[in-house]
Parts: sequence; C-alpha cells; structure tokens
Amino acid sequence: MTDLYKELQKVIDRKQILRDEKMSKHTSFKIGGPADFFIDIQNVKELKFVLELANKNNIPLTVVGNGTNLLVSDKGIRGIVIKISISDFKVVRKKDKAEITISSGYSVGKLAQLALKEELTGLEFLAGIPGSIGGAIRMNAGAYGSQMQDIVISTRYMERDGKIKKLNLDEHKFSYRNSIFAEMQDVIILETVIEAKYGDAKDIKLKMDEYMKSRIEKQPLNLPNAGSTFKRNGDIITAKLIDECGLKGYRIGDAAVSEKHAGFVVNVGNATAKEVLELTNYIKDTVKKKKNIDIELEILKIGEI
Repeated sequence: MTDLYKELQKVIDRKQILRDEKMSKHTSFKIGGPADFFIDIQNVKELKFVLELANKNNIPLTVVGNGTNLLVSDKGIRGIVIKISISDFKVVRKKDKAEITISSGYSVGKLAQLALKEELTGLEFLAGIPGSIGGAIRMNAGAYGSQMQDIVISTRYMERDGKIKKLNLDEHKFSYRNSIFAEMQDVIILETVIEAKYGDAKDIKLKMDEYMKSRIEKQPLNLPNAGSTFKRNGDIITAKLIDECGLKGYRIGDAAVSEKHAGFVVNVGNATAKEVLELTNYIKDTVKKKKNIDIELEILKIGEI
C-alpha cells in the first residue's frame, strides 16, 4: 500500500489522497467504514492515471459523487474510492433554447442556481436535490413530476480502459430512478449536455422557492439521511404504505423511520449500516405482511460485506 501511495503522488497532489479514510465523512447518511484509499479527482488526466494504476495492479475501484444516496458498509471499502470533483460548465444559447454542458462533479443544487442566474427554465425541480450531476444521471433523479430524462440531451463517459464514449438520450434507457449506468458498473460519467428554455428570473425563483419550502416542510432535512429510502411502487406511494403500517418513529439502534416523512430512514445519532439494513429489512417484511406489496430500496449499498 505504501508503494501505491507513492505511485499516486506522481500525478495527484497528496492532499487529494486520503488513506484509511472514514466514508462516514463523505456520505449524507454519516455512515460508513474506512476506504483503503480515498482520492478526490480534479480532472480527466488524474482520472485516467488512477484507472491505469488500478487496472495494472488489479485494484478494486469504487466511484462516488457527493454520497447522498449511499449506504456504505461498516467494514468500509477495499481498494480505491474516487470522488469525481470535476465541476466545469458551459452555456450555449440558441434561438429557442439553451444547452448546458455540465461536468459530473457539479452539484445538482448549484446547477439549479446557475439556471436561475442565466434565466433558464425547466430545471427548477433540481432545487434542493442533493448530490452531483453524475449521480443524478445514474439514478434519473427527479422531483415534483420531472426527471433528468426530461432535460438530458447526451452524456459522455469513460470506460475502465480510458476510452471516452457518448450516449444520446434514448441510449440512456432511463426509467424510474434508473438508467443504463446502473448496469454499466465499470464506467465513469464525465459530463452531460442538458437543455433548458428561456424564462423569467422572477417566475423561476418563485417556483424554486415553492419547491424548497415543500422540502423543508415535509422532509427530515435536520437529520442525516440518504434521501428517499425506498422507490415508489408504480402509482403506490411507498411512504404512505410505511405510515399505514404504523412504522413512523420505529427504530433499531440509531437508525429510525422519520417521524416527519415515513419514506426516509434517518440517522438519529451514531447509526451503523448494519442497523439501517436491519431496519429496512424489517420495513420491507412488515409492508409485505400487512399490505402484500413488495417494496424496493432506492439507496445504494456499497462496500465490503
């Protein structure tokens, strides 16, 4: 591992390389054991170098964004974890719309603010969504009736061998909280091109404020969580099922079903991944038993089992 550390420093500043780094520092859940190496990637050159090094030495590689929908194992993650912090953008204005090329490390909420500044509408639903663009593309993030698939034009990504490829909209195979990138485990999203229409700053801000107010009123933003814990089941609202099963406030250790919104599992203290999984399994079993409906996790589980 010492040799690997020295190799990494040939291209990457040592301040960007953390050893035995607790993943709880890098997830919105504040849960997760240590990563052998945690590297903050600032540009494509660094990314290519790490990929080559990992391939040459057969080192496991895990890619994360802002860690907002992740549950990391208490044992942590072996090998190299890379966080993509590339956050460039470019706005091209056309006759009837604008196209924004945005890097995968760019914050989703920051993109909403950029659209407001540029007086571009259609991205208001992104206001308040945590995470990075790469993660939003991977899971087709959405809110208030809109999803990433409504605004994406194309996406560029890098394969493990360093080759860069591009997908057009239909090739993303977007579906509810899913895309082809969920199946393509060995690729890394670099940037996406999205479209927006011209609008009025006052109207855009009004809608964004409305969405943010709704989030604050309805979601447990005061406690660490990973967003919606379970996917919607077609037209069935999963949070409503959980509430009807009397599970609001139910807890195992420091993992609890939010009193404010039953669709969120929250960390009320020092919850472990084990406690979260025990709780989510209990929720699934209870909903199945009382409602005869199967519900599916929306948060992603990663790390050593």
